Amino acid sequence: MNNAGAGIAITGCGSAAPKAILTNEHLARIVETSDDWISSRTGMKRRHIANNTESLSKLSAIACQQAISMAGITPTDIDLIILATSTPDDLFGSASNIQALIGANRAVAFDLTAACSGFVFALITATQFIHTGVYRNALVIGADVLSRWVDWNDRNTCVLFGDGAGAVVCQAIPEGDRLLGFSMYSDGSKNGCLNLSYQSQSQPLVADLTTQSGTYQPITMNGKEVYRFAVDKVPEAIGKAMFHANLTSADIDWLLLHQANQRIMDAVAKRLKIPRSKILSNISEYGNTSAASIPLALDEAVRQGRVKPGDTIAASGFGAGLTWSSAIFKWG
Repeated sequence: MNNAGAGIAITGCGSAAPKAILTNEHLARIVETSDDWISSRTGMKRRHIANNTESLSKLSAIACQQAISMAGITPTDIDLIILATSTPDDLFGSASNIQALIGANRAVAFDLTAACSGFVFALITATQFIHTGVYRNALVIGADVLSRWVDWNDRNTCVLFGDGAGAVVCQAIPEGDRLLGFSMYSDGSKNGCLNLSYQSQSQPLVADLTTQSGTYQPITMNGKEVYRFAVDKVPEAIGKAMFHANLTSADIDWLLLHQANQRIMDAVAKRLKIPRSKILSNISEYGNTSAASIPLALDEAVRQGRVKPGDTIAASGFGAGLTWSSAIFKWG
């Protein structure tokens, strides 16, 4: 059925994280650091780390099942699945595996990579399919297992990252639209500020013909540059999305940012003149889970009863690429 011109509503959410917890005290045994050093600079106290039996696909499937249940639909009602991740279980993609795990056998599924901006990019992408009438029920997942790619001897990065998955269900509605405004940006000239890069090695085949093999290297980051970028660009992106939605900061009930650093979130809120009490933050428990961080924080706040139907949320992701994005939506 074509529903061109339909609005969208975000009707369900879910999340999952590994059971094993790595505390700041644990990290102090691995590298030269301390709980005070980490928590005062980042706001992080703990992060969840996947073991060798926990996969990105399995964590995502749990989050999806919760989101589908909250939305009051079944897996076979889902017709689109977008997985935002930089760490799939399979380099060819993991969305189709998640589709099979949850029994959504009518859905087309694909991966989208935009690092820590990935969930908001995927949310905006899914809603465009709904707006144009192609699909009615979309499942948007943000999930990452960055612990696979952390250098545990680098105290500048190993203290930051955790693993997790979050998901939301977006549905077509006959009138109105709960996605009020959005913006998306990229700046490849600053790509070197945050990398998980491939390093190749040449292998001779025959005569003068060689091929390459290799692997991805651990995460590297210029923390100061990323901080400056986020504090500068994120308020601007949210401001533009609010302009398109004909809203002001006073209309925002909750500020939902990528959980990269508590100081970044506080600085963005201050620039937007949004009270600190309106920031949704669970960074102390999960650390930076990349594409998973926004849906993880959203699901926690919804299930705690903090976010209520009709609340207006300003969300923004930012990170490697460099990419950044924002979306203003009403919950429920």
